[in-house]
Amino acid sequence: MSVIDELMGVSGPLARHIPGFAPRAAQLAMAGLIHESLSRQGQLAIEAGTGTGKTFAYLVPALLSGLKIIISTGTRHLQDQLYHRDLPLVRAALEVPARTALLKGRANYLCWHRLETIAGEGKFKTRETASDLESISTWAGRTDSGDISELPGIAEDSRLWPGVTSTTDNCLGQECEHFSRCFVVRARRAAQEADLVVVNHHLFFADLALKEEGFGDLLPGAQACILDEAHQLPDAASLFFGKSLGSRQFFELGRDVMVEHLREAGDMQDLPDSARRLEQQVQALRLTLGKTDRRAPWSEVAGEARVTDSLDRLREGLEALGDWLKLAAPRGQGLENCWRRCESLRERMDMLTSTSDELHIRWFETRQRSFRMNMTPLDVAPIFHAHLESLPRAWIFTSATLAVGDDFRHFTRRMGLVDAETRQLHSPFDYSRNALLYLPPDMPDPNEARYTGAVIAHAREILAVSQGRAFLLFTSHRALQQAARLLEDDIEYPLLVQGSAPRRELLNQFRQLGNAVLLGTSSFWEGVDVRGPALSCVIIDKLPFASPGDPVLQARIETLRRQGGNPFMEYQLPAAVIALKQGIGRLIRDVEDRGVLVICDPRLEGKSYGRLFLDSLPEMPHSRSIADIESFFKQDKT
Repeated sequence: MSVIDELMGVSGPLARHIPGFAPRAAQLAMAGLIHESLSRQGQLAIEAGTGTGKTFAYLVPALLSGLKIIISTGTRHLQDQLYHRDLPLVRAALEVPARTALLKGRANYLCWHRLETIAGEGKFKTRETASDLESISTWAGRTDSGDISELPGIAEDSRLWPGVTSTTDNCLGQECEHFSRCFVVRARRAAQEADLVVVNHHLFFADLALKEEGFGDLLPGAQACILDEAHQLPDAASLFFGKSLGSRQFFELGRDVMVEHLREAGDMQDLPDSARRLEQQVQALRLTLGKTDRRAPWSEVAGEARVTDSLDRLREGLEALGDWLKLAAPRGQGLENCWRRCESLRERMDMLTSTSDELHIRWFETRQRSFRMNMTPLDVAPIFHAHLESLPRAWIFTSATLAVGDDFRHFTRRMGLVDAETRQLHSPFDYSRNALLYLPPDMPDPNEARYTGAVIAHAREILAVSQGRAFLLFTSHRALQQAARLLEDDIEYPLLVQGSAPRRELLNQFRQLGNAVLLGTSSFWEGVDVRGPALSCVIIDKLPFASPGDPVLQARIETLRRQGGNPFMEYQLPAAVIALKQGIGRLIRDVEDRGVLVICDPRLEGKSYGRLFLDSLPEMPHSRSIADIESFFKQDKT
């Protein structure tokens, strides 16, 4: 018997010390594979179906290895759950004296300098903001970590948080008067001294791309990297191996200039005047880019005279502000930092609005009051592969959705993995007994205007049988809003719609109500865990192909086509299969869960490629009869 079998077996320490723990064959197999890969410093991509218990499967060999290990997961919420709940349980059960640390991006930590600055400014638009600042100031005196997640009473999207946390741009570094007690510095020092560090993908890639100073000593010192939720890695890598610049960064610079002016150069009125003119020029550029929300190649607007003129005025504004800041910089560290930021923004703007090269895609996006210019690598595989070569160690990639059928090539190609071993472990849940796939009959083509109406017509019939208790997952916000209008005041169950409240609040309501119907788009397709009968039906409107209008996707499709490839079969189809698997993963979350999966898209059976989607699903009975749904739910009552 291997050491993994002994520790994770029926009489092992995990079974003795962790309530509810029971050995699972897939979990033992996964832990054994990771244990072996860590010992030989190999590369392993492993798909572990829902219910495998992959967190324990990599924590046990990681803690046993004696290596310095970085574990990265998809979101800050999962990061907190891993560090504060799962890791302490496993470490205590194994009685391993490993030093652990939690490290987040700097925007998650209170900044003493900015708290002091905003408190000294004393200008608050609302009484609520003043009250929140008082709560933060009180908490600052007693927190050890400075992690703002410790203050749940203040909304995550509060406008106050950017004012009391720092970014790479506005951090004063070692010149800050509070450097010796800086929460970011403390967190990074603890991470460098730890045996096991828990991070998230955004921080992992930001620092891998050398965008965060001071973290560079951690990655080279690590002997293994375990990347959970690895299906998210290609998109995260694209974001952080590129460059971007948005209206928010200009506005933050302007605001900081006005604050530092009051602190360090109150006699230089040209400073705030220049900052206000810059804000006006940023707003003018936003209007020039069009009134509607949009994502498009930069080439579509680069030749427009009004856009060129607006960019020239913005450059002039940056130059004018930069000249005044250069004069003011000797007055204080805050103003000197603003001057350097101003110069950096000007250089980045020139880079992002220049002519596209063969390796990058230049594009922009607009929201109601904001814009962002982006430069994204056409292919992250060679970049990430170069990092793998320069950082020889064990690399473990795991997720419930990495393979298309039993093929890992879509993932390994996108990440530049050449020598990785790949393994697929199926979910231990009994889908054949506890799930039913329903394919509604007589559905129109998904491109027809009446399609969403047809989805909702079938959904009404299904919801009457399931008694609510359902997620309706859509591939577009437009379809979601249309569905919400069609269902409003038309079903007898509580209706929850994405956007009407924060995601966490909607999920709490859904669990508590027990018979609700929740309408969601992409953010509800993954990372959502609702166990028990409150979620007994998942209805998916369309196969989740990415929007063909996305500028990054367009560029990648055109490149593949020029290279003689088949963009649909090699890129679009595999990505859609993985996205569908994520959505389906919401249905069965525990061994006792039962539910009906509804996929409305007729292409699942009407197109030849539909077989690839079906082959990637867990094995379960299929039906086109509503009577089978009725029979399925009647079993719950017997």
